[in-house]
Amino acid sequence: MDVSCDLEVDVNGEEVFMVDKKVVSFYSGRINKLFSKSKGLSRTLKVIFNDFPGGAESFELMTRFCYNKGKIDISPVNVSTLYCVAHFMEMKGSDSGNPNLLEQTEKSLEEVRYWTWSELLLAVRQCQDLQPVATTSGVLKKYMDSLSGRIACSGAELSPCPSTSSPESSGFRLSCDTRSTESLKNSSFKGTWWFEDFVALDPSLIEMLVKSMLSKNVDHSIVSKFLFYYQKSRFAAVATSEEKCKITEAVVQMLHTLEPALVSFKSLFGLLRIALNVNKSKCCRNLLETLIGSQLDQATLDNLLIPSPAGTKYLYDVNLVLRLVKSFIGKGACCLPLTRLRKVATLMDLYVAEVAPDPCLKSSKFLALIKALPDSTRMSYDGIYSAIDIYLEVHSGLSEEEKLTVCSGLNYEKLSSEACSHLTKNNRFPSRSAVQALISQKCKLKSLLHETNRPCSFTESPSSLVETKGKAKKDESCQQIVLYAGKLDISTENERLRAHLQGMQWRVLELEKVCRKMQIQMAKMMRSKLSAQSNAKSLPRLCS
Repeated sequence: MDVSCDLEVDVNGEEVFMVDKKVVSFYSGRINKLFSKSKGLSRTLKVIFNDFPGGAESFELMTRFCYNKGKIDISPVNVSTLYCVAHFMEMKGSDSGNPNLLEQTEKSLEEVRYWTWSELLLAVRQCQDLQPVATTSGVLKKYMDSLSGRIACSGAELSPCPSTSSPESSGFRLSCDTRSTESLKNSSFKGTWWFEDFVALDPSLIEMLVKSMLSKNVDHSIVSKFLFYYQKSRFAAVATSEEKCKITEAVVQMLHTLEPALVSFKSLFGLLRIALNVNKSKCCRNLLETLIGSQLDQATLDNLLIPSPAGTKYLYDVNLVLRLVKSFIGKGACCLPLTRLRKVATLMDLYVAEVAPDPCLKSSKFLALIKALPDSTRMSYDGIYSAIDIYLEVHSGLSEEEKLTVCSGLNYEKLSSEACSHLTKNNRFPSRSAVQALISQKCKLKSLLHETNRPCSFTESPSSLVETKGKAKKDESCQQIVLYAGKLDISTENERLRAHLQGMQWRVLELEKVCRKMQIQMAKMMRSKLSAQSNAKSLPRLCS
């Protein structure tokens, strides 16, 4: 075959090649199509490729195949390049029977299950430079499936796979190289021996690997550990914030495909702190907050104490915590176990107390934190009372109306007697709050007395009659307190009102103590009465 240099090829701006158009077009369908109408032209033709897979080195490899009349040694080292070039240049052969590069490379790829781990890794790394053809042609998926299959097998057996009927597992058994086998034996945690091998890959390739591993049922906790390891290692290797942002978003997207309960909560918060320093997208932020929010009952106070973003006056990022709580509740508090809800309620009580001294925290945000969870999640509001007390002390300039708004977050019925007593003496709280606290205690007392009176339906003994009379006197005292509280005029001078309230509070506490004693005595009487009735029934009937 006569050779002439009548075709100039610019490959990705890297290098210009002078080749024989006739020779190259004989094997390449793409070149043949480009110049099929230029037959007879004597001038030199030129073609420019901007996306040739693998660049100038790959083009040179292709020309060797063409000038050697379709003969070339194909091995794991070059098969990826030749396969992608064959796809790009449409080197599929023809009916005339000329050598078919695509067919030869496909035949070589059928042996991928017998490749060593190192050969597979080399092929995958080559595919990074052969994009997007490596993905669209399917060769990269073939490699990833083989790698993930071996990871899944090693994770199950913690050693090279035993002989099975599966050709893939058999290939792994025969082809594991020395390095990977030693890693399996020596690693402190056998499931992580392969982590370092993939650190250099682009996020798009890691995404393919993760999808393949999940399809092979690799443990989600192992996959999540790998993703955190990958993110940390890549951050150490890259310099620009744009690259870090790209890596963070890719890792968050992949973590979101895993079972949330199997993703390390501590690592998620670490990733969140990193993500706050890069220009992540809103979608990425939402996904990460959803992951964290779903496990908020595992958080500690230190986890939530994240500094507020630049441009805000708050000490801590209150808006972030509100979003996390909203994400935790999700479709509704009724869908979550009460134990988990109460854990988060306790955590929020601690957080509210921590942010209360912030002089820049608006009352609306403070109240939003208190009301972020339903009332049913808290057994006691003593912690919230203490936090409000601190907030009112720091924000002494609030109006009476604003104070009442803040105090609307309190559930007075869930305040202890000690907290109520403290509230009535607390000058920082509005007078109306003190009255509400007293009314709540009055209702508690009535309920307590009512429960104490219930056993009176049984046959009364002389001793029980005495107790009933005592209770009647206490009832009268209670009614007097109710009447007295009803006659209070809230518009009177604050100091005078507080003095009355303190006196009434003292009487309520005393009555509570009396009622508790009466309840204990009644319970003892009932037990002794039931025991006597039981003994009477067990006696044999006398003959008449």
